Amino acid sequence: MFDASPQQPLDPVAMPREEGEARWWLGCLAVTKLAAADTGGAMSIVEITEPPGAEAPRHVHHLEDETFWILDGSVTFEVGGTTFEAGPGDLAFGPRDVPHSYKVGPQGCRMLFILTPGGFERAIEAMSTPARTRTLPPDTEAPPDMTGLESQIAAFGCEMVEDEGAGHV
Repeated sequence: MFDASPQQPLDPVAMPREEGEARWWLGCLAVTKLAAADTGGAMSIVEITEPPGAEAPRHVHHLEDETFWILDGSVTFEVGGTTFEAGPGDLAFGPRDVPHSYKVGPQGCRMLFILTPGGFERAIEAMSTPARTRTLPPDTEAPPDMTGLESQIAAFGCEMVEDEGAGHV
């Protein structure tokens, strides 16, 4: 984890839409727009494009809070036992140590993961391959290895958790 206390002044960062490190990660396109190294460890921002019906299994982050800002499409979130629908312009917050999951709607979605403090982009890099194009992975790409996912995410302060009944907002 990066030390969030500033050691030296940070440089400004401007990221055009078609720039950032693009990776194929667990069936989605993940583009790192702002890395912990750019912010003195304060945050990371990753643009995620998910196909229709994609699901993030219920898990918990122990090192960072995760904010989801929906740009296009729709997503159903479950955070801490509460379920809610989100569409373009909507935002959801998943505090660290609170289990959460999501399911993408029928049109797919594009959203920002805003992680504080930063550094989770290293987990994405470790569990992904460089994207050859800025599209969803082709059907010829190997499906995500969900059996090895638990040990992979544990190395980055995350864990898979059992599903619980959820309330609806």
